[in-house]
Amino acid sequence: MTPVPSHETLVFRALSDTEELPIDLLLLADPSRSLVEDYARRGRCFVAESQGQMLGVYVLLPTRPETAELVNVAVDERWHGRGIGKKLVAHAVDTAREARCRTLEVGTGNSSIGQLALYQKCGFRIVGVDLDFFVRHYPEPIYENGLHCRDMIRLSMDL
Repeated sequence: MTPVPSHETLVFRALSDTEELPIDLLLLADPSRSLVEDYARRGRCFVAESQGQMLGVYVLLPTRPETAELVNVAVDERWHGRGIGKKLVAHAVDTAREARCRTLEVGTGNSSIGQLALYQKCGFRIVGVDLDFFVRHYPEPIYENGLHCRDMIRLSMDL
């Protein structure tokens, strides 16, 4: 097993406008290529790299005044379970604070048990449920952890 990169070797950076989206990574968190391309174009895409290898990605999307949404957090499957996701979320929180946001929001599927735990461990609180969100916005049913992903669990953090 490859050792976990330390915080010092994990480098975060925003993708430039000329760089191609890491679509394969982004599709790990959202199966809709058209939705991913749309919100990635409207937001800012950040990557986490170690020794020239892209390990994870997130997209931060301004939504309302002083508010941003973390719309995609994905980690290369070979690096799952090693704290990369937590570091991505922490970087997103810092980035939103630096942009003078007062609120950071995130939504995840009712079946995304690991993601729900991660966001709460990072300080997000559940603020609502968008019933049947994934049924309305995705043509194919999504199953995860043996559950039908139907509802979006909305979480928020005051910065």
